[in-house]
Amino acid sequence: MGRVFLSPRMGVRFTAERWRRLGRTLRERDRVALDRLAGMAMAHGSEGFYAFDDSLEAALVSTLVDLAREVG
Repeated sequence: MGRVFLSPRMGVRFTAERWRRLGRTLRERDRVALDRLAGMAMAHGSEGFYAFDDSLEAALVSTLVDLAREVG
């Protein structure tokens, strides 16, 4: 049997899906906010593939980039 390699791009998608799954347990306004964060995480998943080995790091940086753009 071979090893299964999870690319950072796939890892970001799985992380965002877990965040959305958590959202089902939250109140509506928190669910909307978490869904938005999950979308932000996926927005730059392909770019994170080139820069990061860790999918969580790629998801967090992607989210922070979008949040910083909104603030600034």
